[in-house]
Order: sequence, then C-alpha cells, then structure tokens
Amino acid sequence: MKSTVETLSPTRAKLTVEVPFEELKPSLDSAYKKIASQINVPGFRRGKVPAPIIDRQVGRGAVLDEAINDALPGLYIQALQENELEPLAQPEIDITKLEDNDTLEFTAEVDVKPEITLPELDGLAVSVDDVAVTDQDVEDQVAALRERFGTLTDVERAAGEDDFVVIDLTARKDGEVVEGGEAAGVSYQVGKGGMLDGLDEALRGMSAGDSTTFTSKLAGGDLEGEDVEVEVSVTAVKEQQLPELDDEFAQMASEFDSIGELTDDVRVRLGNGKRLEQAAAARDAVLEKILDLTEIPVPESLVAEELVARRRGIEQQLAMAGMTMEAYLDAEEQTVDEFEAELEKRVHDAVAAQFVLDQIAVDEELGVEQQELTEHMLRRAQQSGQNPQEYVQHMVEHNHLPELVSEVRRGKALALVVEKAVVTDESGNHVELKNLRPDGTIGEPADEADEADEAAEAPESSDATEVEESGDKA
Repeated sequence: MKSTVETLSPTRAKLTVEVPFEELKPSLDSAYKKIASQINVPGFRRGKVPAPIIDRQVGRGAVLDEAINDALPGLYIQALQENELEPLAQPEIDITKLEDNDTLEFTAEVDVKPEITLPELDGLAVSVDDVAVTDQDVEDQVAALRERFGTLTDVERAAGEDDFVVIDLTARKDGEVVEGGEAAGVSYQVGKGGMLDGLDEALRGMSAGDSTTFTSKLAGGDLEGEDVEVEVSVTAVKEQQLPELDDEFAQMASEFDSIGELTDDVRVRLGNGKRLEQAAAARDAVLEKILDLTEIPVPESLVAEELVARRRGIEQQLAMAGMTMEAYLDAEEQTVDEFEAELEKRVHDAVAAQFVLDQIAVDEELGVEQQELTEHMLRRAQQSGQNPQEYVQHMVEHNHLPELVSEVRRGKALALVVEKAVVTDESGNHVELKNLRPDGTIGEPADEADEADEAAEAPESSDATEVEESGDKA
C-alpha cells in the first residue's frame, strides 16, 4: 500500500491511498465466503458455492463492494499511522479508482489535530486575587450554621419576610387545572424565590387560612412561558427561632468549647477554601496565558459539534432548575447574541486548551497510572451522583476509558506548567501552589524531603515488582 498526504489546512488533511489488488485478497476471500453463506445455488451446498458461480449469480461488483467495505477501515487506519496523523472526526472517503485485479485507490479527507509550537513554559508570570476573608464572610458562614440548628414555631400572625409558610398551590389556564399544576403541603420560606414569579409578593401579609390568586408564568411543561392563574392557600405560618451565639451553641454545633474557637475555625476554613479558589484561578490564568502565546488552529466542525452539545447541556440544566432560556438571559443581563458569542469563545478556548495540554503531555512523556485513572473515575462518579461501581462499568462497556485517560494526562500537564510558573497575588506575594494540600492548607517543604528520605531508605523493589508496576500504566 502506498499513501500520500496533502495538507488542506492546519486542521484538515487529505490522504490518497493506492492499494495493490493482492493486498485485498483476504477481504475478497472473506466476501466470497459471506455471500456464499447467504445464497442458494442448485447443485451446491450453502457456503460451498465457488467464486466463479458467485460472480455469475450475484455479480463481481457486489463482491468487490463487500471486500472494499471490509478492507477500508484497516487501510485508512494504516495510512493515518504511516503519515503520523491524529484524526478528530470521521473521515469523508471516496473511491477514486477501481481497476479489477489491478488497483484500488481512495481518498480520505479528515479533520486532524494540528501541529503546535509551544512557547517557553518555565517562568510564566501570572497574577491572581489576594486571599481575603472578611468579617462579613465569617458572619455569613456562622449565620448559615446557626440556621441549621433553628427551630420552626407556629405563629398566629401574617407572614413576613423570612417566615416559613405551608402552602397549597393550584395553577389554572382558562379555568382548567394544568397538568402537574397542583401541590399540597409545600414548605416555603418567604423571600427565598425560585419557585414561581409573584409568589413572594402574594404571600407577604397572608395568615393561616387565607387564599389569594396571582398571575405567573410556568417555567416548564407544555405551557412553558405562558401566563396562568395561580391560587395559593396558606395552611400555617411558622417563625424561625435561632439559637443564641454563645458557648453552648458552639458545643452543640461543633467540637469546640467556645464561640470564639468556633469563629476562629470558620475563618481558617474559609481561608483554606479561598486558597483553593486562588489555586484554581492560577491554573486558569496560566492556561490562558499559554493560549495567548500560542497559535492554535481549531477545526470549525469540532467547535460546531461541541457547541451543539454545550447548548443541549445548558438547556437540560435550565429545565431541571425550572427556568427558561429567556429567564436565564434576563437574569444574566445578556442578549441571545452575547450569550452565543460568549459560549462560542468558551468552546473554542476549551478545544484549544485540550490541544495544548495534549502536546505538553507528549513533550513531557506523561503517563497515567492505573491508580490515577481509578481515582479520577471515582471523583467523576461522585460529582455526577452515580454509584462508583456502576459508573466504572459504564465507562468500560462504552469504551470511554481513552477519554478519561486523556483527562488525567491533561490535568497532570496543567499541574506541571503551573508548578513551573511564577504566580503572585495582587499584593505581590508569592502564591504557594507546590505544597498546597487538597484541604487548602499549606504543607511544609520539609515534608516532601522527608518522604524522599524515606523512599531512599526503603528496600529496592525486585525486578518482578517493577515489571508489574509498569504494566499497571494505562
């Protein structure tokens, strides 16, 4: 087989493959056997019909079609490997020449991963926000903890802001109850929002036993976006009683003896969380800088395909939240054109980032250990709320492991370049990332040295162990 490649663009290539007919013999033999098992010819057992008889009965053209369809995938992959091309989508294949018993020639146009020249990655300088925990941050966190231990008490008065009410709802359109438009015994906090437009306004000033009607728009169902009449009845008004912020509360809500110790711990935990947010911002900033310094052609077809998937995902999330796209855009103060432009940029940058991180992983010869892959799958299962065993089984059965391996490699590549970068906060302080722990605390550099000393003192592994560990790599 002989193949040549023509570069149509930085992200698209055209392969021209010429195949001598003798290389098609295995596929031709397979085609004759397959057709022989499907036809009945008097005087011959099924599956034992000679090739010349098949040519007369079925036609040589049908045999060639079967053989070529069988051979093309393997020939295409072989041509990709010979020309060191990495495809990004399904190819467009055309048979350009077919001379029986002589030559088969075909072309394959396909989007391919572009060649990328990376900038110098050592010492990239980026800046991120300071880690700042305000008194208000601490107060808000303690208040949230306090509300968890609050109690609800029935009151005989009108409902006000932040009161809890138990309500019955009925939505009607043209006097008819809409499908799924009834709910009873719903507990709701006045002013919380997120259920029905106009509900909070209707509830303020209502007492147990009161009913009223207001107009709202449905956020889902067949009548999504249409006006309906909503009848709301209040069956109870409850006032939230919060515990005093004292040492007794600290002992009840935590392992601390005093409210001062609890507050200090909240401040430390918030600081750790903000430090993790700062680290995430540093990773984003480093990656964004690399993208700015690198020319990365991205196939339009890949962006278009990802855009469709992203839009569908956003629509599904909004539907689950009971919100329309129009309401979402209003809340974000965006027009449709602004939303589409921002989404397209995010998708374009995401695809470009994958190309960059894949190239870094190749240049740095980064591999993926089985343990790393397993931990990644467990995290993904936890994030999606799925059973870990079922998630792993699904990934294996549907051949998604290569995608997960790529995700792990890209994560390692990004961590590597971030570690090489010079990251400072707005105050000019060095941001410690190398020794940042998963809980947001900073480990001592000596810890790493101690681990290295322990490893050096450990007995050397046997050859058998080394072979086994190398075999665990994905």
